[in-house]
Amino acid sequence: MKRYRAIAEYYDAENADEPMLHEDVPFFLGQMPRRRQTVLELGVGTGRAAIPIAQAGHRVVGIDYADDMLAIARRKRDAVGLGDKELKLVRGDITSPRFDLRKTFDWVCVFFNSFLGFPTLEEQDRVLALARRHLSPRGRFWLDVFQPDHSILARPASVGLSPTLFFVPRYERTVLKTTDVRPVPHRQTQWVTFNYRWLDAHGAEHRQKTRFEGTYIFPRELRLLLERNGLRIERLWGNYDGGLLDDDSPRMIARCCRL
Repeated sequence: MKRYRAIAEYYDAENADEPMLHEDVPFFLGQMPRRRQTVLELGVGTGRAAIPIAQAGHRVVGIDYADDMLAIARRKRDAVGLGDKELKLVRGDITSPRFDLRKTFDWVCVFFNSFLGFPTLEEQDRVLALARRHLSPRGRFWLDVFQPDHSILARPASVGLSPTLFFVPRYERTVLKTTDVRPVPHRQTQWVTFNYRWLDAHGAEHRQKTRFEGTYIFPRELRLLLERNGLRIERLWGNYDGGLLDDDSPRMIARCCRL
């Protein structure tokens, strides 16, 4: 198994035009009380979600295992005038049973499919156990994943999906990205490959790729998984417009409390 691993300097640029990534944080903030909250984000990455949450006045701690992603998050945090008090960034493995911040939070969050980067039940249980351990008695757990599309899952492979052209300022490089998805039905996982191509200053073509195994979760399965880890869904939305989950919903956005 290979863990999801973005090319750090590409991440923000390649996702800049993804509409859902401009909708998830405003929707989350709209569900929060007006008073200041403490928020723990698992899989903080480059701070895409954590920074605007901290800018809204909440106290945020973000965890990630990737040093290069955290370095970008710190750079972005500092550029907007936030400090450790508003947004603390911590390196750690959220699948480790030994990881413990020794404090609890009003909200523990896993945004936009990050949870699906843990493809085994053992890993998912460890992540959810950590989330519950860090959740205050009246706190809320927030989980946002895609609802599986049966038409895609039925294909043996999908190649060249979602072609995206983006510019990477650090390298002054324009990159074309495509995605290949190869399902592994008996494991309820899929191998995802991100393919990158670009031309250098001399016109020579370069190629790069990342490959990882991810999973997908169905609605009833999600409920059972959460309940066996001491969390109960109190609201389940299907998109960032606030509509409840139905057959055609692209997302499964769960707000949960402790059992």
